[in-house]
Amino acid sequence: MSSHSQCPEAGARSRMLTLPLLLLALAPAIGPVPLRGQDALPPPDSGWTPLFNGRDLSGWTPKIRGYALGEDPLGTFRVEEGLLTVGYEGYDTFQERFGHLFHETPYSAYRLLVEYRFVGEQVPGGPGWALRNSGVMFHSQDPATMGLSQDFPVSLEAQFLGGNGVDPRPTLNLCTPGTHVEMAGELVEQHCVTADSPTFHGEAWVTVELIVRGGDRIVHLVQGDTVLTYGHPVVGGGVVDGVPPDVKVDGTLLTGGFIALQSESHPVQFRRVWIRELDPGPSGGAVNEAFRLLDRTAPSHSR
Repeated sequence: MSSHSQCPEAGARSRMLTLPLLLLALAPAIGPVPLRGQDALPPPDSGWTPLFNGRDLSGWTPKIRGYALGEDPLGTFRVEEGLLTVGYEGYDTFQERFGHLFHETPYSAYRLLVEYRFVGEQVPGGPGWALRNSGVMFHSQDPATMGLSQDFPVSLEAQFLGGNGVDPRPTLNLCTPGTHVEMAGELVEQHCVTADSPTFHGEAWVTVELIVRGGDRIVHLVQGDTVLTYGHPVVGGGVVDGVPPDVKVDGTLLTGGFIALQSESHPVQFRRVWIRELDPGPSGGAVNEAFRLLDRTAPSHSR
């Protein structure tokens, strides 16, 4: 999500973190996810709930830099032929109008499955690092607490990268706008950590999953394989502009928050966005107090 988004020097660190004991502990939570075709919804008895219904953006609200919550005058986020689509046909140039499409419900402990693909060409004016770059933000601040000119929510980001046809570009990396995490018991303050994942060139669909255990541990999976593990996310650091100071309380443990899909200047589509809630465990909890809706003049939105 930033000029530091690819962070290849962090690859060695991330490969050390897929610990066998952690995998054994998570094994009951990781199971095969049924692949049922382009228009499929989860089987009703599977425990999965679709956050995107395949028809419209019910339950989702855009927040684009420079616009009020709920405003998307250039039609960045829409549904096309059953796909949640992020596009820039209405833009002359990008002008750093980074955007996020927020789901209305905060979550704490869950599995999140996302199926995405990059399509088309990057809009003129998009930063070089944002080529075939998007992501899903989670444990995010409430969008109603974001500043008008804020670029990214204080959150964790599972970053999606698409191949450029030549270079290695692993996907489902971790980026941390206004946050830090712990890896192998050590605080990690660098902005992005590279996952031990493959590169996906072209416009093929990619299936990724997050296993999120509140403020405890988080696992990234690509096509069913574990590529990154970390835990104990806290508010802290920078790489986020325009956030109101009373919202960002450094040192606060993140035990939950909102989920959002990004618009970062390259067209991307989403076919499935499914969630399955989990028992939060001893360190879980509801959305963190630091990110509860503040008394602001922002437009209201349902939860």
